[in-house]
Amino acid sequence: MMSNSTFKTTLLAAVAFGALATAPAYAASHSIGACLITKTDTNPFFVKMKEGAEAKAAELGVSLKSFAGKVDGDHETQVAAIETCIADGAKGILITASDTSSITAAVQQARDAGLLVIALDTPLEPADAADATFATDNFLAGELIGKWAAAKLGAEAANAKIAMLDLAVSQPTVDVLRDQGFLTGFGIDVKDVNVIGDEDDPRIVGNDITAGNEEGGRKAMENLLAVEPMINVVYTINEPAAAGAYEALKSIGREGDVLIVSVDGGCPGVANVKDGIIGATSQQYPLLMASLGIEAIAAWAKDGTKPANTEGKSFTDTGVSLVSNEAVDGVESISVAEGTDRCWG
Repeated sequence: MMSNSTFKTTLLAAVAFGALATAPAYAASHSIGACLITKTDTNPFFVKMKEGAEAKAAELGVSLKSFAGKVDGDHETQVAAIETCIADGAKGILITASDTSSITAAVQQARDAGLLVIALDTPLEPADAADATFATDNFLAGELIGKWAAAKLGAEAANAKIAMLDLAVSQPTVDVLRDQGFLTGFGIDVKDVNVIGDEDDPRIVGNDITAGNEEGGRKAMENLLAVEPMINVVYTINEPAAAGAYEALKSIGREGDVLIVSVDGGCPGVANVKDGIIGATSQQYPLLMASLGIEAIAAWAKDGTKPANTEGKSFTDTGVSLVSNEAVDGVESISVAEGTDRCWG
């Protein structure tokens, strides 16, 4: 079951589409073409996203074609997929951009051709390069784990030694939002909220990049431990990076006295919370992003209706919940059991 806060967010997202209740009328026609373009087809997050899109497309009679980059960062393959979707006469595209700015020219070509383009998970740069964005509130996801970590440490938060394990040098928007959200939640002045690494708080040992995978997380953790061996708080962009950071700490016998927090909510990550490897993680819901996206394309094909943003936000918020074995005062969370019920991958 969803927590009250996640249910309310999901309800708001659904309400934003208004007339979508009529969409099943398409069920027999299969005349609406849609494309899903993900960063890769192997990451469990994108696998679940594809499942959500396929299920909703089957329900609404939408003909769905799926594409993916060869590796995370492969925007050339994504651009080629956009061009294919235009040529095929698709009505809309759902895309998780590998490079949030390099694909915008191709996205504009699609929009000029009459396609509805919706960014999933990661806003484009600029965000209005797409018609809409369906995503986790990534700043809030970071903020939740930052608040949790500060509350868990209590008075010792003032003496924290923090490692920041980010995604990439290019600072794609999801990376910035989670990083800056965590620091804000922890109580640190982030200076320019749009920039990673410009903070001057002495508690931050440093930032390193992980490419969002376990090996990158291990190497980044090793690099920062060389700077400060007594790091006691680790922020990670996602749960694979967190698993790598844990292995680096374990290799020097420090796995039991360092607080690791992360974002994603995949089943392996939630299992790591259960096992005490990760202290808390912010869970997001990729299946909902994709299914709402297919509904929006169906509505666009019917009468040109575009999805509305969640009230007070510049995107459609698909919800986030903090998952932890240990609740703290002032930070709403769900249990590991609830997180397991909702996890993916």
